[in-house]
Order: sequence, then structure tokens, then C-alpha cells
Amino acid sequence: MTSPQKTALFLTGGGARAAYQVGVLQAVFSLLSETGWPAEKNPFDIVCGTSAGAINATAFACRADNFEESVTHLLKVWRGLEVEQVYRADSFGVIRSGARWLSLFSFGWLLRKWKANPPNSLLDNSPLVSLLHRMLDLPRLDAALESGALHALSVSASSYTAGRHMTFYQSARDIPSWSRTQRQATQQQIGVDHLLASSAIPLIFPAMPLYCNGQCEYFGDGSMREVAPISPAIHLGASKVLVIGAGSMGGPLRDMKEFSGYPSLAQVAGHAMSSIFLDSLSVDIERLSRINATLSLLTPEQRSKTELRPVEMLAITPSQPLELIASRHVGSLPLAIRTLLSAIGATERRGAALASYLLFESSYTRALIELGQIDTFSRREEVLKFFGVAEADKTAGQTVAQVSSVF
Repeated sequence: MTSPQKTALFLTGGGARAAYQVGVLQAVFSLLSETGWPAEKNPFDIVCGTSAGAINATAFACRADNFEESVTHLLKVWRGLEVEQVYRADSFGVIRSGARWLSLFSFGWLLRKWKANPPNSLLDNSPLVSLLHRMLDLPRLDAALESGALHALSVSASSYTAGRHMTFYQSARDIPSWSRTQRQATQQQIGVDHLLASSAIPLIFPAMPLYCNGQCEYFGDGSMREVAPISPAIHLGASKVLVIGAGSMGGPLRDMKEFSGYPSLAQVAGHAMSSIFLDSLSVDIERLSRINATLSLLTPEQRSKTELRPVEMLAITPSQPLELIASRHVGSLPLAIRTLLSAIGATERRGAALASYLLFESSYTRALIELGQIDTFSRREEVLKFFGVAEADKTAGQTVAQVSSVF
């Protein structure tokens, strides 16, 4: 007897950019509702996330027994978000973390007094702990897994201590762990510490200690060294994966004149962030497409002799550069943060890529939510086909002007 097909949701990293994912989920809910899909029925058996996507994934999974409620809850959080809910933005907090960190970075050889207690990161994300406790309902997550409303949840993090990428997954069923070169998986009960570790953007937020195999390791952002982002969903049994990105992949090149001249520190940092959060996903999507194409050429007998299996995938990513949107909203950042970021060029147009990851302000997050809705509605037929449902009324839905990237 063959096991039933499982559909997975994979949410990528990207800091404040993850607001886009909520807009996509809201549009998916709206499109399915138009076909008569029950409001409480969760279409995803498996939910996976990394970095800020891990936070969204876990918050979504905590309400996996009610699709409408899970989406509504995420919308409420992201639409009302303020920087102070994620990291300290007051002058004293910025001086304690950011100013000290930049000073130590530049003049550490002169600042011997900080040798015993150096700042750990550019920003202090201690307020995020309170936000996570408000977003999550971990007992309800356990209940959803036990009842079968959700098959599995996974979040990823990168170990600074061991130099490997780790996937933590939770399920009520005994799912064998897996191990590949420089990446491993372990079954654990996922909590706030896992999400703080997974979303710890390198140098920006501090690393978090987690226990693996009885040893304490320090972990940072799950997008680092993530050579196969979609892999956990497949290992957990997915035959279909909806990937929601947090950055443009492909599309036209930027205006070279606008970015001419020697790059600022923020421009270099933004480029590095894009490499961490976007490049591995693009490669993994291409790899999966090639595997699917190869398997389609094999006979049933040949396919039975390989462990590879086709995986249907739909990827939805922003149709517009999010740094461009961020440059229009950077003025909404608190003065202390704006001052800190301006020192490295992050408030300029060409350095706005860095700001786009840290702009946890409702004016920006609402714009990204709206873009996620537009991009998803523009791919209505693909979305409905992915979920295997027919349109109740082809004239229903919203008219959109934007067309998102197609993979």
C-alpha cells in the first residue's frame, strides 16, 4: 500500500523580508476559499523554514489545525510590527551593542577594557524573545502533530561550533534522521531557542547555544551553509513543495550607473546577505528541476531502481527588488538605528539591500504583504493546479498588474 502524497510548505530566510511570505499565504488561502476549500483545512502536511522563515513556519504550524486562523494570526503580527519588537532601537541599547561593536571592529586593539566582555553582535535582539512567545502556541503545535493535522515541522540553523548545517525537526511519528556532507538532521522538540538560533543573522544578531547529541554548540542563521534548502521537506516525505522566497531571483539586472563607484560597507554587506539568503535556493530549485526532467525520461522499471523520485514544486518569489521598496521606507526606522545604519551607508539607495533585512516597520512590511498577494493572484492557475483544485468561477478573484518570476 502506497503512502498518501504529502504537500510541504518551505519558507526561506530574509529578516524583515519574510513579511512577503505572509502575503503569499493570505492569497493562497483566498484562492482556495473561492473553490470551496474548507477554511479550517490546512493544505500543508509538512512545514519547513529557515531564519525568519523558521519563525513564520513555526507560528503557522502552531495553528495547523485551522488554516484561516494561522494566516490571520501571521497577518496581524506582521502588519503591526515595529523594530522595537525585534531588536533594541533606543539610543542606550544601540550604544551598548551597535556602537560598541563597530568601535571594537575598528579599534579593538585600543579597547582592551572590552576584552573580557566584548559585544556579541551589531544589534541586541532580546525583544524578539517576547514577540516569539506571543506568536507561538507550542502546546497547540504538539496537539496538531499528535492529531495528524500536521505531519512534521522543521527549522534549520548553522553551527559555528561544529561548522555544519543542522535541521531540527519535530513529529509525532518516528522519522529517521539523515546525514549528508556538512549537514545533519536531528529530531527534537522545537522551541523559542531554535528560532532565535535559526534567525540569528550573522554579525547582526548574536549566536544561540543549542544542545546536539549531548553537546552544547553555538548556532547562527539557518541560511548559512544551506546547500540544499528544500532537502528537509523531501526527507520528511513531501512529494509536492510550495517554496515562498524572500528575494528576487533572476529578472533584469540593476542600473549599473546607479551603483557605480566604490561599494559602501552596507552595499558589500547587502551583497553578502543576498548570497546567504538567495543563491543556494536558486541552485536547489534548478537541481530539483533537472532531477524531475531526468526522471521523466526513465521507464517505470528504471525508476524503480533509483532512490530518486519526482517532486512537484511551485516557487513564488518577489516580482520587484525588495531593496528598492526598502529604500522608500528607510526613513521610518527609529533615529538611533537610522544613525547607526547611515554610518555604513545602509540608508543610501545602493546600500538599501542591508536595510531591507532589518526594516521591521509596518509601512515596509505591509508593502511586502501586498506584493506577496499581488504576485500570488497573478499566478492563480498555477496555484490552483498545484493544490489539485478547480476554479469555482473563472471570473472570480482579483485583477493584478504585476507578474512574478516564473521558474
